[in-house]
Amino acid sequence: MSHTSPSSYLAWAILSSMLGIFLVYHLYSFDKFKCLKWDNGPYSGAFKRVMTYSYLLCIPLIITYAVGFAVIKYKEGYVYLEFEGVIPTPYQLWTPLSKSAIFPLTLCFTLAWALEMVTHLEELCFWLFLVNAQGGQQDWFRSHYFRTWVVGSCIAVLYMPLVTIFTRSDPLKNEAFTFLAGSLGSLSLTIWFMPILWTFPSFLNKLKSEGVDNATVIRLTRFHELNAIRVLCRYLFTVPLLVLGVDGARPHQHINENPFWTDFLTFLAAVGCIISSGITLIIFFPRSVESEIAARDASRERKRLRSQGSVMETRGTNKGTSISASELPASYSHFHESLAVKPNVSLHDFSLESHQLSFLSDDKLAAAEEEEYPLSEIPKTTIRPNRKRGDDVELGGIGPSQSLTEANLSKHNVYSSVNLMVHSYTSPINMVYGGNNRSEASRLTFTRR
Repeated sequence: MSHTSPSSYLAWAILSSMLGIFLVYHLYSFDKFKCLKWDNGPYSGAFKRVMTYSYLLCIPLIITYAVGFAVIKYKEGYVYLEFEGVIPTPYQLWTPLSKSAIFPLTLCFTLAWALEMVTHLEELCFWLFLVNAQGGQQDWFRSHYFRTWVVGSCIAVLYMPLVTIFTRSDPLKNEAFTFLAGSLGSLSLTIWFMPILWTFPSFLNKLKSEGVDNATVIRLTRFHELNAIRVLCRYLFTVPLLVLGVDGARPHQHINENPFWTDFLTFLAAVGCIISSGITLIIFFPRSVESEIAARDASRERKRLRSQGSVMETRGTNKGTSISASELPASYSHFHESLAVKPNVSLHDFSLESHQLSFLSDDKLAAAEEEEYPLSEIPKTTIRPNRKRGDDVELGGIGPSQSLTEANLSKHNVYSSVNLMVHSYTSPINMVYGGNNRSEASRLTFTRR
């Protein structure tokens, strides 16, 4: 803290602020901040709320810590000490206001780190469950992996702030033990993630051999690549802070007294932390560019039709409600051709001339519709009831009788060993409870954007 240069915290402040800007932009592009609502749709369970708010809260806490210490470091500046030269001003020489801000800012960083460990532990347990679970084991909330996440999350949220609180009397020791405790916890989670990265390619090959659709394989491959990059960034974040924490906890500091290594390790930790958090944001809230473009085009088309309708009404009012057929929008061309409306006929004119419309005969109209919409191309539609497939329930509906869901299609494969959640996996937090009673409430389902 006091031995690091102001530029090191300036790097933390700039990178964390950029992450905050990216967070706002990504969530707006994702669903215009609807995911931040407490009741975000009918599938907002306690698990999804905890994971969403715990992750989104850690980013503002990191920004507060970095910006706060950057302001203090530049405000206090440098000082010349005999036998030491020009060094960043030690905290003993800080103003009382700056000293009083040390513990709150460190506590913000501690809470952010604890919430980040909650996120990383959930992903670790979930991927272990997904890779190791068999086809019939689909209840994540009843697995021992989920219980491990609950217990580990409670430990992380408790022990990290307690370490900071119990060592607050000495700011240097407080920072050293905070870095040491947090880096040990995060580094252990990162090391445990290595077997998942090692076995995931074979897991993808097994999915292909089981006949999983190509879209699911592509989606999981993208997540695997993002996880590999994020694990590397976690090492950049935890290892430098572990070195600083171990050196700071020793009686004689060697690295913390070296300006180059102190700033270098601090900057590496900032880069690893921000990139890792940004990738987590992309994984937790995956955007679908195709659906966004389709929704944007549909919105523009609706606006265009509304504007054309308003222009048509305005012209009709100015011309005494007399509109020619050539002025009708393109969407009314089929109606105009089928009725053979005479041009320049008033739509609100009740004279005999206005009723001289040459309708097509029933036979000709049926022939024209058959030519435009052949019956052979119209899919046969049936009504499908709800069916119970083992522990799962296939919802019925109106549509082709053979259109089973991907999960239920895999259910018919006797030799399938792929977990049913693989087929609809989109995000580690996009898991909801389904059903109306207690037994069905524990059944895991997934939702697609």
